[in-house]
Amino acid sequence: MFSVLLSIYKKENPAFLTEALDSVIKQSLPADEIIIVEDGPLTDELYSILDRFEKENKTVRRIPLKNNMGLGKALNEGLKHCSNDLVARMDTDDIAYPNRFEKQVKFMNEHPEIDACSSWIDEFTDTPDNIISTKKLPEKSDTIRRYAKRRCPLNHPVVIYRKSAVLKAGGYTGFPEDYNLWVRMLMNGSRMYNLQESLLYFRFSTNMIKRRGGWKYAKDEIKTQYQFYKTGFIGLGTLIYNVTIRTIVRIVPNWLRISIYKLLRKSKN
Repeated sequence: MFSVLLSIYKKENPAFLTEALDSVIKQSLPADEIIIVEDGPLTDELYSILDRFEKENKTVRRIPLKNNMGLGKALNEGLKHCSNDLVARMDTDDIAYPNRFEKQVKFMNEHPEIDACSSWIDEFTDTPDNIISTKKLPEKSDTIRRYAKRRCPLNHPVVIYRKSAVLKAGGYTGFPEDYNLWVRMLMNGSRMYNLQESLLYFRFSTNMIKRRGGWKYAKDEIKTQYQFYKTGFIGLGTLIYNVTIRTIVRIVPNWLRISIYKLLRKSKN
């Protein structure tokens, strides 16, 4: 038994939402419930799509929020409504492999010591046939912990986790919400795993990279790294290295940041 948790806000693309929900519904192992948090008022077109999916699928439950709260707070609210301890995350513009849930639920049931499990993701533009890169991550918990000292150790859009372990770590707080959560879970003793195969088509766009630039983003990341240092997750040398590299990447021109991102992706294929 497992739940799927999504959050949507008014700027989502209706066509992308349809593809995402189709991929969730048409799984080899269907979810017991699909929790969709409406993060503030949506457009009529988005409401129409959600109405149709809710009518056609009894597992769909919608949680409307009066105001836009942001992804982290919306997911925290959604977790309150997840009936199962196993919760699979899904974004509203990506496409899940048809066997994604079957493989992840099977793994989690066979490994009760694991609190969170993600996989690789295939990044694409326009259509899933046009894969431009694969974001690969280390496999086992000890390696994941070392990796987390420099970079986000799980692919959030394709993660499945135990709700109890997420709540024990304090849920989604800080910035970025997912990376911050994984570190707090690791500090709590959680063990993690990355399946060494792709289970999600991730929609890549240069606008996504542009949004991850600027001084405000850089300052937020510095605060996060300093928090990791204060809790003892990273040492002073790692703090200085992370802040230096991340600040440079955030303040360079957009074209250069996009080039760096693509170079890092190619090096991981």
